[in-house]
Order: sequence, then C-alpha cells, then structure tokens
Amino acid sequence: MSFERYDELAGLFPAEIVTHSYVEDIDLPEDAGVLALVTLDNDLDQTKPTTLGPTTLIEFGRTLETLKERAASGEIVGVAVTGKPYFLVAGADLSTVKSVKSEHLGRLMAELGHEAYDLLADMGVPSFAFINGVALGGGLEVALAATYRTVSAGAKGIGLPEAFIGLVPGWGGVYRLPRLIGPANAVKVMIENPLSNNRSLSGAEAYELGIADALFEPADYLEQSLLWAARVLRGGSAEESVEQRRRELADYDDDAWVSAVAAGRAFVEAKTGNAAPAPSRVLDLLEAGLQLSQKESAAAECNALAELMQTPEFQSTVYAFLDLVQKRGKRPAGAPDRKLARPVSKVGVVGAGLMASQLALLFARQLKVPVVLTDIDQARVDKGVAYVHAEIEKMLGRKRLSQDAANRTRALVTGSVSKDAFADADFVIEAVFEEMSVKKQVFAEVEAVVSPECILATNTSSLSVAEMAADLQHPERVVGFHFFNPVAAMPLLEVVRAPRTDDAVLATAFVVAKGLKKNAVLVQDAPAFVVNRILGRMFGEITAAFDEGTDAKTADTALAPMGLPMSPFKLLALVGLPVGQHVQESLHTAFGDRFHVSENQQKLIDAGVRSLWEKQEDGTHAVPEATLALMDRGSSPSTAEEVLRRTQDGLADEIGRMLDEGVVAAPEDIDLCMILGAGWPMHLGGITPYLDRVGASERVNGKQFHQE
Repeated sequence: MSFERYDELAGLFPAEIVTHSYVEDIDLPEDAGVLALVTLDNDLDQTKPTTLGPTTLIEFGRTLETLKERAASGEIVGVAVTGKPYFLVAGADLSTVKSVKSEHLGRLMAELGHEAYDLLADMGVPSFAFINGVALGGGLEVALAATYRTVSAGAKGIGLPEAFIGLVPGWGGVYRLPRLIGPANAVKVMIENPLSNNRSLSGAEAYELGIADALFEPADYLEQSLLWAARVLRGGSAEESVEQRRRELADYDDDAWVSAVAAGRAFVEAKTGNAAPAPSRVLDLLEAGLQLSQKESAAAECNALAELMQTPEFQSTVYAFLDLVQKRGKRPAGAPDRKLARPVSKVGVVGAGLMASQLALLFARQLKVPVVLTDIDQARVDKGVAYVHAEIEKMLGRKRLSQDAANRTRALVTGSVSKDAFADADFVIEAVFEEMSVKKQVFAEVEAVVSPECILATNTSSLSVAEMAADLQHPERVVGFHFFNPVAAMPLLEVVRAPRTDDAVLATAFVVAKGLKKNAVLVQDAPAFVVNRILGRMFGEITAAFDEGTDAKTADTALAPMGLPMSPFKLLALVGLPVGQHVQESLHTAFGDRFHVSENQQKLIDAGVRSLWEKQEDGTHAVPEATLALMDRGSSPSTAEEVLRRTQDGLADEIGRMLDEGVVAAPEDIDLCMILGAGWPMHLGGITPYLDRVGASERVNGKQFHQE
C-alpha cells in the first residue's frame, strides 16, 4: 500500500504543523516480546495540541506500513500508539480542513485517514492505543482503530465532536464506535454530547462506556499500560476478561440500533430544529451502517465528509468555533496584561440563593480556594451550603469527582451570617436581588470589612456598574462579572469595565475567569451589556408582532430559520412572565420605544397568569382561550416572513448601535457573546455574519458588519 497519491494534497498545505510519528522499540515486561511504540508529537511546547493534517497522516500511514512489514517478519509482537504529554491527538487540523476547496480534495482527505487507520486495525499483530490525554475527533478514531485501548484517569477531552463543527466522524468512528459501546452510547458520544455545549468525556467516563478496556492512574500510566499490553499479548485471563467486558457493554440487537437512531433524531430536532445538516448526516450514516460492511461505510463516510466540507454551514462553523471560540475566546480583546493580576486565595459570595450557591461551587471546584457564603439569616446560609454539598455528592455519584476531590471541595465552602467573614478575602462577588439600592448597600457593607486591595465584583445582568460603585471609597476596585445560568454549563462570562475600574482589577478578573474555565469577553458598562440587550430587542419585536394581532404560533415559530435553542415564547415560559417584563421595562427605560413593553403581558401578570404558553395533551404548546380573553390585541397580523425580517432588521439596528457606542471592541465580540451566552447556532457562523448574509445589515445600516 502506498501513500504517494496523497502527496499532491499535502503539497497544498505547506504551513501545516506536522505531528510526527516517532517509533521506539519496547521490551515488554514478563518476556512478552518487543512492542513498537509510536508517539505522536508536534515538537511544540506541551500546551500546543497535536493535530492531523495531510502530511501528518501520510507520515503516520507510512510508519504503520513499515511496522506491518516488521510484524510480518516476526520482529515485533505488537504496535501501540500514544501521544505527547496531555494529548493523544486533538483531532483534524481545522485550519487545513477549512481550506479544502473542492469535493475531490475533501474526498482525498477522508480516504487518506481511512487508509492510515485501516493499517492500524490490520497490523497482523495486536495493536494498542494508550489514550494519555485529549483524544478528539480523528484523534479518538485513531484509538478506535486499534485492537485494544487503555486510558489515563487524568485524561480529559475525549469525544467525537464532529456534529458540533459541521462534519461527521468520517475516519471510521461512526462505524466502529457503536459496535464497541452499543448504538445508544454511540449516539450519546456522537450527537448528545456535541450538541450539549460540545461536552467531552473524562478518562473515567470513557472507560465506563467501554471506549477503553483499562483505566490507569496518570502517575505511572505508560508503565501500567505496557504491563497490561504484555499480559493481553500473552493471552489467558487478561484477554478473556477484555472480551467478556466488551460483550457486556455492547449488548444490543437490531431493534436497539433502530431505537438509538430514532432517539438521536428526536434529540437533534429538539436542539437544532434540524437547521444544521451535520447532525442528521451522522445519524443517516449510523442508520445505514447497521446493514453496511466496514468498507461500504467508509465510502459513505468519505462522501459525507467531502460534501459537508463544502457547505456554507461548515465554513460558518469553522469561523464560529476556530476563529471565535478557540482563538478570540482564549485571547480576549482589550484584556490588560495578566502580569498586573493580583493573587486570589479566598473568595466571598454575598447571598446564598441558587445563583450564589452555584457561584460558590464553581469557585471552590475550579480555583480550589476557600469560599464563604453570607446571607441575612442562618437558615438561608445553611440552605446555600447544603445545596453546594448536595451538588458535590451528585458529581461524586456520577464519578465526575473522586472521593478525595469531593471531600476537599466540600471543605472549602462555608457560610456565615456576618460579612466579617470576608475580612481576608481577595475577591468578593455579590449575587443578591437585582435592585440598585440593595446592591449599593451590600457593597458599602463589604467595603467596610475587606482590605483596600480586595476586588468587588457584581453579577448584575443589566444594572450600571459605575452607579453601583459611585459611593464607595474605592470605586476603582469594582468590576462586572456577569455569569449565565446554569453557571456550571454556560461558558460565557461578560467582564464589565466601568469608567473607573483600574487595570489591575480588570486583569485579575480575566485571570479568575480563565481559572473558572470561562470564556471572558470585555464589555463596557452599558445597560444589559451584550447578550441580554440583543435578546431583549429580539423578544420585543416578537411580542410587538403578537400584540399587533399576529397569532401566537406564527410569532413564536417565525425565527425557526435562525435555529435558536429555544423559541421566544418557550424562553418566556422558562424565565416567567414577571422576569421577562422586568427586563423589557429596564431596557425600555434605558433605550426608549425600540424596546417594546407589552401591556398585554402586564395584564397577564396582574391576573396571576404565570406563562403565555401551556402544554397541550398532544405535547404541543398553545395559548389557552382564557388567557387570550385577558388581552387586548390589534388587528394587524404579520406573516412569519414579515416577523423574521422585522426581527433581523431590529437586531442589525441594535448591534450597529452597540458597536457605535463601543460596548465591545468589534463585531466578533458580539458573535462570541451570542454563541457562548445565548446558544446562537455554530452553523450560522455568528449573528453578525448571518445578518450580513440575509441583507439586514445593508438594509438598516447601509453597510455590512464584515466588509469583504
């Protein structure tokens, strides 16, 4: 087998950072023979992930060809693949993949991966993958091609995220994974996790699912993996136990396969409204794969990859994921030099309600520093601490925390009815009622007991940070730290700089945000900041159309082409009518009539109605006749197309104003906020490119947000 036909493809990408295949012969323990260990390494520092481009795959394939010849001659008894510290492989090089400009080249790229991985699957001797760290996409598919797999308990970032980035697991994953762990678990890994904030697996979770055959601690992971491989190669009980475990974990029949595909399709419908092509294509391949040979499935995977690489949705996703989330999200525009940041060794949280308790857990778990909650009475404090402890127990039960980690985290969180507990805190965040006078009083009380260097943060979603700090002795110490709910799951953190916030405080805020594993975006102190302001404008347009006489279903489904995770009225049902009305009223106060406040909504609130929508017996949602009777609506209905265009234009207008006001540095920051804070679909590539494509930017502002 030769890889010469791919040399032209590799030549198109001279800037590829090559991940090399380094081979070392290992004398296995217990006289099991010689194993060839292939280490994948890009020779960069340990923070730079290894990736797969054409030159990398060609070198890997040729290395495996040589090893197959050695195996045939009896020189080696097995082959193993591992990676540099913390990485097996982080997947395909998206910078390369996005530059593949034809289906022909895309198909070549797909076939190249199959040709290399099929060698690992058919070496003539057993092959092993030692998953020592991140193994995503094509990286995990390397491991799936091996005969056996071990995984480090310290490994994180294991999964097949292709549905999230607009592709399919096209190097054998969609065929091999369900046969290894069963179709239902395969749907979890290939569909549910990617479409749930691109969740990945830990080493322990990968082992539990059956992706790996053995789990070892990181301290001596390679040594234990080699010993385990030696015992498997010698046969007997070690090999038998692997086969027995595999049979138990992959116990399924044709009906289970069909049911798993159906459940996956229902999940995709609920999450995306089938607006993005990739998730459905993954399920198409999985469904067909039940009756296909591996060779036939490989051909279908190659066709799917080649076609999807050329879609606008994939190119938009690459912009959203690579340029925004991976690059801009990790290097926030306008953030001060991190060297200015102050150390944070203790955190205070004012309040012990749900949001405050979520914050306490996040700070303790991620920063691993003491966290103290305060509230106005002991019962509230006890309830907040109890919530944190209960959540830790849940994580322990799900094996997301070890017993030692759970004990340590639990011990870090305490409560007090006195703010004197903040005396030695370096960072205090308030999460109390969204009322200016309450927040000002809280900050005054906190400032009276903390050191002059202690940073005061507010989790306000819309109030002025400058006004909140105005009466303090040190207003420069105050910064906005706006989290999104649920705190643990939502990756965005709007870091709000008031006019007097100093650079050291801001630098500390960004360092803390990174420690919390959040993507921070610098936002200037303006009402509702970014996400809530945009959502408020969008929601105002929908409720205005409804009040004018558009029927509820038309108004609610008009934005379906945007592929948002939740329709406007369903979102309103989730947050509740009073909260939604309060937000709109505050935005109307700040910005005037372009933020519609619904008199009908207030009538419902006054009548004690909690939600506009109610679920019907058939599972659909509708507005009850009794609710409609309480409202006074107009007689000028709009079509769905008119509502969509109206909303697009409203969003283009509001974003244009925000950029003119300098709320953020650039349109990219608006896009990043909406992706990470509002679930704006990756396949649309950010809200500002979307508004450019549909013509709203030109219609409203006379120019596009992104000039060619």
